[in-house]
Amino acid sequence: MSRGAAIALAAGIPSAVLVLVLLLGLRTWRRTRQRVHLAAARLSSTGLAESAGLEQTLGQLERTVDAAVSRGGEATAAETRMSHALRAIDHGIVLFDESGEIAFRNAQAKIFLGARYGDAVVESSIDELATRALEGHDSYRTLELFGPPRRTLVLTADPLDDGHRSIGALVMIEDITERRRVDAVRRDFVANISHELKTPVGGLSVLAETIVDEEDLAVIRRLAQRMHHEAMRASRTIDDLLELSRIEAGEAAVQEPVAVHLVLAEAVERAANAAEHRGIGLDLQEPPHRLQVRGDRRQLASAVFNLLDNAIKYSEPGSTVQVRADVEDGSAHLTVADDGIGIPRRDLERIFERFYRVDRARSRDTGGTGLGLAIVRHVASNHGGEITVESREGEGSTFSLVLPLSDGPVSVIDDEEES
Repeated sequence: MSRGAAIALAAGIPSAVLVLVLLLGLRTWRRTRQRVHLAAARLSSTGLAESAGLEQTLGQLERTVDAAVSRGGEATAAETRMSHALRAIDHGIVLFDESGEIAFRNAQAKIFLGARYGDAVVESSIDELATRALEGHDSYRTLELFGPPRRTLVLTADPLDDGHRSIGALVMIEDITERRRVDAVRRDFVANISHELKTPVGGLSVLAETIVDEEDLAVIRRLAQRMHHEAMRASRTIDDLLELSRIEAGEAAVQEPVAVHLVLAEAVERAANAAEHRGIGLDLQEPPHRLQVRGDRRQLASAVFNLLDNAIKYSEPGSTVQVRADVEDGSAHLTVADDGIGIPRRDLERIFERFYRVDRARSRDTGGTGLGLAIVRHVASNHGGEITVESREGEGSTFSLVLPLSDGPVSVIDDEEES
């Protein structure tokens, strides 16, 4: 948004309305001046003004109207500045004069009236609300446009007057699609975190009650193992939430040259036990040691580990997950590819949301928290990169963490010094 638009919004919509009223008022004065001049010219041509003694009166009236228009002209510069601001703000604004004709509409209003938004529906709604506003009634309407893309618009209409009579109507259009999406994500997050923590805590409670009265040591051992499993499940969820919170806040985002082969090796080492347990092979294609990116090694290793962990959970026993790094278009691509169950097309846009799962049943069985890909997305963003995905249902998935290259000296210690 431009600086002028920001100032307009800071001043509030009422300021914009005052300018629009001024615009209508100036148009009215200019029309009045034209009519007075025309009447004076006609009377002068017939000699009636002089014979009736009206010549002096008409001259005074013309000067009065000219003075009013001149004073209004002093506000033209302010009017122009505000008009530029109104054209730049996110809301659509349509101004109608007293006859119901459109006197002004900003660029955003023109977009809302375009074919992309279903212009017929939006235009007819604006006309209906403007008609009611010209009759002195405030109006409000929510439009659900099914697209594509799907959008939700809120239209509000207010009458404009000069204190004595109606001089027009103002219709404002607001796109609340993103606000609704964020609200839905927030509600889902609260519901999901409540569920994710309630399930293991509830399980622990039941197991604890059972174990109190149990005397068979074998049963007690089995119940204790289940309690440990539920406790670890809750712990993983909390750890991932804390990690995600730190990354979202940009906490400790160290910016230094990092060797990519060390990042991949650390992630593979962390994932090795889980892969072995599920009978899945890890194929690390080690990149050249000189390949470097700039960032936080711990966060980058965490991101690649989460991609690996995800691939392992959604692959079948006996399959292999590939880990590699390449350079494409001046960026490093840290890639994890599997030939697992794949991701349906309808889910691709949502897989990076917190707690979103493609296969909830499998996720429960494997102990997934639904936070891994959200962590990856935020790590990529913190490092000026992005996360890409290619997937077909039943054929596997390929995730690539795309990061800017670094050519500085690697300041982290190598593998031998770390061990």
